[in-house]
Formats: sequence, structure tokens, C-alpha cells
Amino acid sequence: MTDSEPSARVEPCGCAEAAARGVRVAPEDATLDAAFKALASEPRRALLRIVAASTSPDGECCPEEVCACTLSDALGLAPSTISHHMAALVKAGLVSATKRGLWVYYRLERDALARVARELTAL
Repeated sequence: MTDSEPSARVEPCGCAEAAARGVRVAPEDATLDAAFKALASEPRRALLRIVAASTSPDGECCPEEVCACTLSDALGLAPSTISHHMAALVKAGLVSATKRGLWVYYRLERDALARVARELTAL
């Protein structure tokens, strides 16, 4: 087609519009987006695995928190890098942080992680 020829207008089929009618946008979607963004990073997924392995689901047999110093040693990353990644996981609600003295201790938020899994499987 040349510039002098009129462009052919393609009418949309309406499939996307029909699908969009059933989609809801909720205020908590921003938190969900933050969780997906946090999970898009391999170091953050590795950190979550370490925290999850150190936290028992029933809270009875294992320590429920992991010290930031343990995370730094386990992954061989600088403490500032660990802090940066963990801040994103905290912001996403996937872990919680408690500062005691010089160290920060992290705990997995299993309910939040389960919600992310449910939302993903609902797609």
C-alpha cells in the first residue's frame, strides 16, 4: 500500500471487549503487582526459598525468622544488596521484617504467598 492509497480499516472482532467485561480491577491489585514484580528477580526468589526453608508452616519445629546476616552468607551477596532485595519482598507483603539490635530478621508471610499462587492459577 502506498501513501496515496486509503488505508483499510479493520474492525475489531469484539473478543477482547467481551473478555474485559468479566475482569475486575481491585485496589489490592497494586499489592499483587508488587508481588509479581518482586518474584520476577532470581535473587529474590532464592531469598524467599531460604526464608521459607527456615520457617516451618506450623511454626513448631524450626525458627520462624531468618537473620539478614544468614541470607548474606548463604547467597554470597553484599548486605546492602540483600537489604535492597528484601525491601522489595517486604513491600510486596511476601515477608515481614523485625529489627532487633543491629540485625533485621525476616519471616515468610505464607498467606500472602498463597494469595499470589491463587491469583496466578486463576488466570
